[in-house]
Amino acid sequence: MNASSEKILRLLKTRGAMTAQQLAVLLNMTSMGARQHLHHLQNEGLVSTFDRKEKVGRPSRYWQLTTTAQQHFPDRHADLTLALIDNVRELFGEEGLQQLIDKREREAEANYSRELAALPELGARLARLAELRSGEGYMAEVIEQSPGQWLLVENHCPICAAAASCRNFCRSELAIFRRCLRARVERSEYILDGARRCAYLITALPAESA
Repeated sequence: MNASSEKILRLLKTRGAMTAQQLAVLLNMTSMGARQHLHHLQNEGLVSTFDRKEKVGRPSRYWQLTTTAQQHFPDRHADLTLALIDNVRELFGEEGLQQLIDKREREAEANYSRELAALPELGARLARLAELRSGEGYMAEVIEQSPGQWLLVENHCPICAAAASCRNFCRSELAIFRRCLRARVERSEYILDGARRCAYLITALPAESA
């Protein structure tokens, strides 16, 4: 892999999804040159695209890392996380690990609830939740599917190692979303089942969609 492609992967890792034009400016090359590198990376399964609506004009095409690309970035935190989970299991058993997950769930729910409580519309709550999750490293975005229905997409999972070791972390997050959004939430894509991302179908409850 050439140096420019390596730089693109690092930029997408550190800054999140970007357009070819944005990458071209940072790399001091033409947009066409950036796209050539991006298409090469796409053929290798390292990047993918999605379209995002802008305030003015047509949707813009953004490029993001795939799960495969994450292997290019060694993660010692994952090893530490797995070691800690194993130690908790050894010392306190599955019950102790569940208590740890429950505590994390309560703290996360309290934080999200504070941020979302003043937002009466589900769409606004979703947008704010996506901002909070992106700040935590999930590269989240919201895509409106139809009136009263959205897709919450998380393009990266910073707790993937922990979730793979104990899927109760994922069940905990699903429960948090349902309570904080006050909506019907169903997981439609799941990284641990082989998907590129995690995605949740969010549907307004009858009282709110009326």
